[in-house]
Amino acid sequence: MIMRIGLIGDFIEGYEPHRVTNDFFAHAAAHSNLQITPTWLPTGEVTAETLQPFDALWITPGSPYRSLDGALFAIRYARERCIPLGGACAGFQHVVLEYALNVLAIPNAAHAEYDPPPGSALILHRMLCVVAGKELPITLAPDSKAAQAYNRTNIVERYYCNFGINPEYRSRFGALQVTGWDAADEPRVVELPTHPYYVATLFVPQSTPASPHPLATSFLTAANQAAHRAAANRAQPQSAATSATSHV
Repeated sequence: MIMRIGLIGDFIEGYEPHRVTNDFFAHAAAHSNLQITPTWLPTGEVTAETLQPFDALWITPGSPYRSLDGALFAIRYARERCIPLGGACAGFQHVVLEYALNVLAIPNAAHAEYDPPPGSALILHRMLCVVAGKELPITLAPDSKAAQAYNRTNIVERYYCNFGINPEYRSRFGALQVTGWDAADEPRVVELPTHPYYVATLFVPQSTPASPHPLATSFLTAANQAAHRAAANRAQPQSAATSATSHV
C-alpha cells in the first residue's frame, strides 16, 4: 500500500529545513520498506477537498506561511478527524496556535511573527534565548509518544526558529501536553494524548540514510495504520453490496 503524506507548507527550493524535511521522510521510508507519496501542499491551496486524499499530514517549517488560515485549517482538519499529524518548527508553533484559537477559544490568540494588532494574546512570542542554528539537549516525558519513538528520554536536536510558546500561556493548554522541554524548562515538544498520533516539535529532526529519524518512523507507522483503516472502510460498502447480491 502506498501512503499519501501531505506536507503542508510553502516549499522553497534551497531552503535547508525543507530539504531536511524531504530527507526525513525519504530515509525513514527506505529504512522501513514502506511506500510513500509525500506531496507538498501550499498553504494557500488548503481546503477540505485538497486534504481529503492524504493518510497523514505534516506541518512543515517555513513561516510566516503565505496563508495562515490555510495552515490552521489543515491542523484543525487532522485534529478533528483523528488523522495522524506531525510538525516541526513552524509546525509546532501553529499546532499550538490552532489549539488556542479553536479548543481554548482564545479569540485574539496570535503569533508574534504575523505582526498582530495591539492587545492580541501572543501565544507565540519571540524567544529571548536564541536557539536558531544550535543543537541543544531536550528532556522527554517518559510516557510520551516522542520518548517511545526515541526509546529514551534525553535527546539532542537542531533548531532553526526564533519563536516559541509564551510562558504566560503555558499552563493553559490542558489536554495539549508539553512532553519535551529544554534545560530552561521551555516547551520543545507538544502532544495530544487523546489523538491517535499528534506530535509537534520546535526543533527540526535531522536524519541520514543510515540513521532515519525515530519520529519519522513512528509517524509513518501511524500513517500506515491510518491508510489500512481507510482502505478497510472503503471496502465495507462494496463487500456488503456484493454479499446482498449473492443472496438474490
